Amino acid sequence: MNKLNLPWLVKMAWRDSRRNRSRLLLFISSIILGIAALVAVFSFGYNLREDIDNQAKELIGADLVITSNRPVNPQLLPLLDSLGTRRSRERTFASMILFPKSQGTRLVQVRALEGQFPYYGKLETVPANAAQTFRNRQQALVDKTLMLQFDARVGDSIKVGEVTFQIAGILNKAPGQSGISATVAPAVYIPLQYLSQTGLEQKGSRINYLFYYKYDTPVDIKKLVEKLEPRLEKELLNTETLETQREDMGQAFKDLTSFLALVGFIALLLGSIGVASAIHVYIREKLRSIAILRCMGVSAAQAFLIYVIQIMGIGLLGSVLGAALGTVIQQLLPQVLQDLLPIEITVAVSWLAIFQGIGLGLLISILFALLPLVSIRNVSPLNTLRLSLESTSMFRDPLKWVVYVLILLFIFGFTYLQTEKLKEAAYFTLGVLVGFLVLAGIAGALMWAVRRFFPASWSYLWRQGLANLFRPNNQTLILIISIGLGTAFICTLYFVQTILLNRVSLSASENQPNMVLFDIQQGQREEVAEVVKTMGFPVLQQVPIVTMRIEEINGKTAEQVKEDSTSGVSPRAFGREIRATFRSTLTDSEKIYEGTWHGKVPNPEDTVYVSLDKNYAERMKVNVGDDIVFNVQGALIPTVVGSLREVDWNRIQTNFRVVFPIGVLEAAPQFHVLITRANTPAESARLQQAMVRQFPNISIIDLELILGVMDALLDKIGFVIRFMAAFSIITGLVVLISSVLISKYQRMQESVLLRTIGASRKQIFTITALEYFFLGGLAAGTGIVLSIIGSWALAKYSFETSFSPAFWPVLVLFLLITGITVAIGLFNSRSVVNQSPLEVLRSEG
Repeated sequence: MNKLNLPWLVKMAWRDSRRNRSRLLLFISSIILGIAALVAVFSFGYNLREDIDNQAKELIGADLVITSNRPVNPQLLPLLDSLGTRRSRERTFASMILFPKSQGTRLVQVRALEGQFPYYGKLETVPANAAQTFRNRQQALVDKTLMLQFDARVGDSIKVGEVTFQIAGILNKAPGQSGISATVAPAVYIPLQYLSQTGLEQKGSRINYLFYYKYDTPVDIKKLVEKLEPRLEKELLNTETLETQREDMGQAFKDLTSFLALVGFIALLLGSIGVASAIHVYIREKLRSIAILRCMGVSAAQAFLIYVIQIMGIGLLGSVLGAALGTVIQQLLPQVLQDLLPIEITVAVSWLAIFQGIGLGLLISILFALLPLVSIRNVSPLNTLRLSLESTSMFRDPLKWVVYVLILLFIFGFTYLQTEKLKEAAYFTLGVLVGFLVLAGIAGALMWAVRRFFPASWSYLWRQGLANLFRPNNQTLILIISIGLGTAFICTLYFVQTILLNRVSLSASENQPNMVLFDIQQGQREEVAEVVKTMGFPVLQQVPIVTMRIEEINGKTAEQVKEDSTSGVSPRAFGREIRATFRSTLTDSEKIYEGTWHGKVPNPEDTVYVSLDKNYAERMKVNVGDDIVFNVQGALIPTVVGSLREVDWNRIQTNFRVVFPIGVLEAAPQFHVLITRANTPAESARLQQAMVRQFPNISIIDLELILGVMDALLDKIGFVIRFMAAFSIITGLVVLISSVLISKYQRMQESVLLRTIGASRKQIFTITALEYFFLGGLAAGTGIVLSIIGSWALAKYSFETSFSPAFWPVLVLFLLITGITVAIGLFNSRSVVNQSPLEVLRSEG
């Protein structure tokens, strides 16, 4: 019997498992939810990728799109007009509109369109022919959210700037539009030919210029773009094609699915800990059987393989069940995420995701089961008499080191496959390792503290319940890790969502602004301020804004920086339009981090010292003393970085990455922003109506509305995260149930002994309840403390805001986890508590 006989090993594994299959199924149930979460996310990801490929044309609406955020150089127009078989033009910008019937006003995204765009997909409207009829008439398509908000009907009118348009139809869907984007900035389509009459196209207005092209004959768009790019980049125009749309969207949603997969993976890891713990106890109970097999001539390797085959079989069954459950769950993910996506998501069974989930479950079952299984090699025939398994440390058994290394490599490999970034995979693996080590260390410290400072003066029942935390076969370590990590995870998610909501929350202070008026032209500045004051609103802040770009940094242009990778300057510094201001003093949301503040340039020939936001300077890799040449709408202004500022971007006021001193930009083309406060929605509506009538070019942001949109957005994102995090919590509870069942078998002899020497059912019931109360309380408390520490660190170093955890939700979570632990413990221990010792021994015999 020294040779490995696979059929015989399989038969022995089957026979040995007959009395314990239900318990093995319970053990492996720990990984079912983790596999289900991953299969659901993988299936969603594959379906999403296919949908992006299939719907990319409808998302972009054309074969080629060229965009610019400033008027196109007239010399370039002949080139743009020569492209494509069919062409369309569009100009988009934010503006206020007025519904004359209800006198309602709203900030919208105006889209002035000329041509037959979209060439792929369509503008979905009610009535359907409105998508075509509005293009050549003084009519508009209005987003359905606006129609509902202002109770408007087809045939009513809206006023855009100085022009009144008849509503031709309700816009249900447009290319690239998602539910969230429609809520933040609802679209209103008007014919481009009427844009000049609206009076909204003024110098300094923030308008995006889009050119759409459709080729009726086959053209290699990629080669065409490569040929056009040098000329277009020089004029700061961007291109978008079917391929770039697929790549950009695919990458964006790959990040989403990778994040969700990592959340599901945490649930799987939690379940794997339960598997390792359960198999450890299972092997201890099988010690007599293993020793008898060794007496009969079975080698250590054969005994080891018998139980590996058992775990493989039950792991395969658990993985198949998890994959089936995940296929069902994936039907829910598109409904949960639909508002966040600009495409229609289809639901289909992904066999690739199912096989991936099954393989992953089988692999992780074996990996984590190997930790206790390797000890089988050390069982000798003498154990038939000794009936104890000497646990070997990693230092005495190098194979355990190999298993731990394999587990870490598996975690790293899985994370890398999701993120495709070595650094992020290493950080995630390190974070998981540190989390487990911290929780294991806390569990060990708690057991040591209870043993070291044992309250000998307490009553017997309390002492017995506490002693069970550190006595042989205790479940303290596994429960604190599994329930503690699950609690920490869901609690941290709650705290982070609270932090994000607090960042955008508006203060009840009377001086806290909540209305922002922008696109105020230079000649309107004083008149607008006077109207605001006359209506009884405070002018809390009024600042000029000048648009510009960076031309040179330390004598190097964008082209030179791209060619010279050793320059130390980020090429991204040249690509973005900058909105800067000028003033003589710092605001109360700023403080100097480095350098000296210069508020005024006394003479035109003096050096111009600018101040940069510290984080912006770090991204550009620019320091105090560096030279920067700004292109202010054609005029080149050489400057020197005089200071870096720390800016509180959470404040509801205008903050800037670049601030000039006074005496430089006063004559530059500029627009102004005015910030005020309305105490009630009625006052806000009154101000907006007055502004739209007198100054139709001015746009107004109602921050109360933005807060509501942000709240709804965070709720949706939070629900998605909580939906996935629930797998971790439920997995933790499954591990808890299986651990409690395991402890029931371990506590059997103790309970029978206590009943035999006269302990009442009530006393054993109390001891059991106290043990699980301590376990649940310690696990929940540890998880909550870790989540508070982690959330505080996120608030301070990532979000740069204060953190004040709410007491009552934390207390409710603590009591809930503790109560569930006690309830499950008592429920699963009822046979020991409620039956006589002889009945228990017979039933478990």
